[in-house]
Amino acid sequence: MRLERSDHPELVPVEIEAARYPSLEGRGVLITGGGSGIGMYLVEAFCAQGARVAFIDIDAEAAEHVASVCAETTGNRPFHRIADLRDIDALRGAIDALRSEAGPFRALINNAGNDDRLPLSEITPEYWDDRQNVNLRHQVFAAQAVLPDMAGVGGSIVNMGSNSWMQGAAGLLPYTTAKAAVHGMTRSLAREVGGHGVRVNSIAPGWILTERQVSRAKAIYQGKFDDYLSRQCLKEFLLPPDVARMALFLTADDSRMVTGQCLIVDGGVV
Repeated sequence: MRLERSDHPELVPVEIEAARYPSLEGRGVLITGGGSGIGMYLVEAFCAQGARVAFIDIDAEAAEHVASVCAETTGNRPFHRIADLRDIDALRGAIDALRSEAGPFRALINNAGNDDRLPLSEITPEYWDDRQNVNLRHQVFAAQAVLPDMAGVGGSIVNMGSNSWMQGAAGLLPYTTAKAAVHGMTRSLAREVGGHGVRVNSIAPGWILTERQVSRAKAIYQGKFDDYLSRQCLKEFLLPPDVARMALFLTADDSRMVTGQCLIVDGGVV
């Protein structure tokens, strides 16, 4: 992985040979929030599989950086569009535009989200609604938009959740509520679209060390990474490629009979 330009040695992924999934070669894959964090590693991982990758992000500069680096590292340049996913019309427009370039989508990774923290005393109705829109609502409407591409030919939808709601993490009430809802939405959606040959699963990552998380560590977390690590069964920091490899499996034909499930990638915290 060459996406993050960082001075933090803990962000250097463990070198392993990733599995190759022949069924992903040439497959249309749409990823939301592909310009940073876990999302950009998802984009690179699917590009490396030879998929036709398209992604949406709110940050034009970051999106162009990811597209350029993926073209260099994998030889497969992803398509991208800029949109604020809180605006459902903009989301639908971006998906339509990307479909015209990348072709129909057989996989959707609903990755975009934000885990900003705010104590209960400071939460307003406006903030609450905004956090649900950032972390939950767009997943439903992205799935709705790509379902016609998948109906009858099969497809896979992967919704990004979090293990934070399983732990009852404090200071994250709107976020954990949205991520708990992702789990329920995934199970209901899997039941609804299974007759079309479409599978729906979710991934619940633990505390993934992205550039953003590490950059905030000195100001906010003050050693909490080590405390979290002590509660993991596996004593290694969780990195974005650990999540990306799970997403590859869930969208490949190798997982053809896996649906309605929540796959936890947290090193054994919950």
